[in-house]
Amino acid sequence: MTKRCNLAAALLLLGIWLLGGCVAVIVGAGVGVGTYTYVKGELKRSYQARFDETLQVCTDILTDLGQPINDKTTDGEKTTIRTKRKDGTEQTINVSIIDADWTEVSVRTGAFGFWKKDISEQFHEFLAERLKR
Repeated sequence: MTKRCNLAAALLLLGIWLLGGCVAVIVGAGVGVGTYTYVKGELKRSYQARFDETLQVCTDILTDLGQPINDKTTDGEKTTIRTKRKDGTEQTINVSIIDADWTEVSVRTGAFGFWKKDISEQFHEFLAERLKR
């Protein structure tokens, strides 16, 4: 009975969310694990990891990929990193604090209208794998 109630509640919330006019596409299953939100070219995912750890891993991945950080700004709750891939494609990574042990990362690869979702997904895969260690 509990599973049925949870499913009904989830479907109700999904219905309300869809009626609200949100244009996001959810990919994956589960809450917070393997779930992406794709909105206006940004692929977002939440990670159970501290902000400073997540930011360092993002920076390490860029270093390993040979992508220089062209711009890095922070407001205390969110850090934005702008970089360029070896093929010249621009990439923007936002790392935001959700709470003490959770972080949200959004990755946008490509220019407006020419988003490269597969590359953004790949970055998230690298990040998830390294945060497991």
